[in-house]
This record gives sequence, structure tokens and C-alpha cells, in this order.
Amino acid sequence: QVQLVESGGGLVQPGGSLRLSCAASGLTFSTVAMGWFRQAPGKEREFVAAIRWSVGIASYTDSVKGRFTISGDKAKNTVTLQMNSLKPEDTAVYYCAANPRNSIYGLYDYWGQGTQVTVSS
Repeated sequence: QVQLVESGGGLVQPGGSLRLSCAASGLTFSTVAMGWFRQAPGKEREFVAAIRWSVGIASYTDSVKGRFTISGDKAKNTVTLQMNSLKPEDTAVYYCAANPRNSIYGLYDYWGQGTQVTVSS
């Protein structure tokens, strides 16, 4: 059974940083794509970043490029999202997800419960 558990959300001032973590069980990191998505109130869930461990390729949505970094530890089955220079528009519930077909842009089958990120002064 696949399980994804996020942690690290919270309240931060604009310009601050947060680090989200996702602990995964029941899957092998080297064979899946891992991604982060977010959903703000009243908006559709959107792609934020993803990584394919097998080829070392990462992808980001334009609004977070240069500010967010996705990485992880295959030995610990943990993927992280380092978020710097946070803006109020980054406020959302952030979800970790896994695509067993190892495609960054494909369908993600497995989802975590989400962690709230609030950027406000």
C-alpha cells in the first residue's frame, strides 16, 4: 500500500522560506516520478514541481522557477520542496504525489493529505 505523508507547512512572512517534506512508503523512488501540487482557496489544483529520479530531471511551473527546489533522498524515500522568497500568492495547501508511470506530466495516482502553507505579514 502506497502512503505519502507531508510535513513542514506553516505560516511565514513574505520573503521567507519553508521546507516541505514528503515521506513515501510502498513504492520505489527510482521507478516513479514524484511531484508537488498546490491548491489555493477557490482555485484549481496546480502543478508546482516534479522530479524523475531515474534520469535526474526536474520541472517547475514558471511562477516558482528560481525560488523553489525539489530534491530528495532515495535511500530514505523522502522528497522535499525548498521554498524561498515566498509570496502571498504561494499560499495554498501543498500536496505530494507519485506517478508510478515515471512521467512528470502524466497522471499521478497517489496523493498525500496535504499541508497548509500561508504567506502573510
